[in-house]
Amino acid sequence: MKKIFVYLLFTALIFSPFLISAQITAQTPIDGLYRDQGIINKKPMPLPSVRKADIMWSKRLWREIDFRQKMNQEFYFPIHPHQNWKSFITIIMDALKQGKITAYDISATDELLIPITYQEIINRQTDTIHKVMRRAEPPYDEYDTIIVTRFQPTKVMRLRLKEDWYFDKQRSQMLVRIEALCPVMMTMHNGQEVPTPLFWISYPQSRDVLAQNLAFNPENSAMRLSYDAVFIKRLFSSYIYKEQNIYDRRISEYAKGVNALLESKRIQQKMFDYEQFLWQY
Repeated sequence: MKKIFVYLLFTALIFSPFLISAQITAQTPIDGLYRDQGIINKKPMPLPSVRKADIMWSKRLWREIDFRQKMNQEFYFPIHPHQNWKSFITIIMDALKQGKITAYDISATDELLIPITYQEIINRQTDTIHKVMRRAEPPYDEYDTIIVTRFQPTKVMRLRLKEDWYFDKQRSQMLVRIEALCPVMMTMHNGQEVPTPLFWISYPQSRDVLAQNLAFNPENSAMRLSYDAVFIKRLFSSYIYKEQNIYDRRISEYAKGVNALLESKRIQQKMFDYEQFLWQY
């Protein structure tokens, strides 16, 4: 009888932590109006089909989104993920780590040619510096120290877009198709911030990931859009930094300061005028 009692007591002591843990988990309060699981099974909206015979005009442009602008802050925040809400670069890096999307190395032509892994991206942003320091107290002897700088998502403050504008004569519309995305990190060089592109990803291949993650809606938290919807609806502020041209050069290579901004607006206005001049009233 004593053996049975000891066995039951021993079994209860073993399984009691699991029972208590399960009870605590079941009683976890809901932090909100309801238990929010986020957009998990949402599929991206199908894009219109494109036939080569219907494209009577097209132009490739490169844009840059600056996260520091008020309209684009939804890409930069939050610093720390919470409540199914992550910054854009955190979503992309998590997807790369899980193998859901593929990153491509930076090339002179911005083509998606050479795939690179998540670990390669992290290693490129990890810098190890060996320094010899001197103690501030006597006997002021020297000692070796190693300073390790790791990848910091908060330094990614820009996003470049490669997109194709085209006029579809079947629909009689000027349409746009984003082809690729490139996060840009701001690094210090000679005391100045310098934009450093990290990698390119294919936008069509990453739409499943972007459609399953929510962007912040400052007007209504119950109606948050996915990042894919933000791109489709063009809910961001950007400027053109390159137009497809015979010299394959950026605007910054032949215009500076205010002139570069005016050139960017001129290119945008030229596309608008092309569509308008097709019609007669």
